[in-house]
Amino acid sequence: MEPDHPMDDAPTPSRFNPPRRRLAGLADVLGLLLVLAALVVLFGLLSRNFWTWATLRSVVNQVPDLMVVSAGMTLVVIAGGIDLSVGSILALAGAVLGIAMAGWGWPLLPSAALALAVGALCGLLNGSVCVAWGIPSFIVTLGMLEAARGAAYRITDSQTQYIGPRVESLARPIAGLGISPAFLLAIAVVVVAQVVLTRTVWGRHLVAVGSNEQAARFSGLATRRIRLMTFVASGTLAAAGAVFLVARLSSADPNGGVGLELAAIAAVVIGGTSLMGGEGSVLRSSLGVLIIAVLQTGLAQVGATEPTKRIITGAVIVTAVVVDVQRRKWARAGSRG
Repeated sequence: MEPDHPMDDAPTPSRFNPPRRRLAGLADVLGLLLVLAALVVLFGLLSRNFWTWATLRSVVNQVPDLMVVSAGMTLVVIAGGIDLSVGSILALAGAVLGIAMAGWGWPLLPSAALALAVGALCGLLNGSVCVAWGIPSFIVTLGMLEAARGAAYRITDSQTQYIGPRVESLARPIAGLGISPAFLLAIAVVVVAQVVLTRTVWGRHLVAVGSNEQAARFSGLATRRIRLMTFVASGTLAAAGAVFLVARLSSADPNGGVGLELAAIAAVVIGGTSLMGGEGSVLRSSLGVLIIAVLQTGLAQVGATEPTKRIITGAVIVTAVVVDVQRRKWARAGSRG
């Protein structure tokens, strides 16, 4: 049985040469910013309409849902898991939000709270099955992907729930600023998640579990509880993404979020989070989201077809993985030297 109170001073990888790790993290962020800037320059040269305020607003106001989902996915991946169900959880939470507002006449805040509770419950189910029976999260969340999507279809009779202006305020750009409240809330979620990951005991324990779960358990950490909480966080943030998506579309579509789990994993990978666990950054994942959004918007503006966009996006993801693997090899060689 695991202890109820894990030792706060248990050794974790984050305590190994902290200055070097902080410098490496800063270098990774700067590298992603350079990639983002390069894409902006490239598409600005290829399309006369890319360097406009309208394009910038379009990019930042369409990413809040993916940004918060990617934040939750980052925590799960750092802990050594994967969550394939986020798109379907988003659809189910959005369906609940739509029914509460359009069918029951609830205001936005209690409807959003109910949607978040549904997301948290789905995450709790994912995590409970994973840690109780030791089943790989890939399998468990694949099952939830189907179950949550089916539940979204069932409770809505496969019909879109049209809500209208009552939910649009979250996605409507602020006058004089051009940025929606949803984007500002998504940035706040990213900041809080990054602080929790890097500045709290729980965050250090999370990294330790992802690096070596057996060693973390022998150090006295409640590894099962830590992994469980990452899935709860992922489900809750998927539901938050549903609120943002419903606000942007003014409706709740049970087909919403199809393929979102792949986009979130792509953003996490581009952001340099290791799919093997033990290393990652919510901030870098959010930059990965912006890189994907700029890439897809730029390709659309230069007239790329959908198959071409998919090919290029896939190539970028694979390249990001190859670069990250090579960087880790150099880092290990340098540490041995």
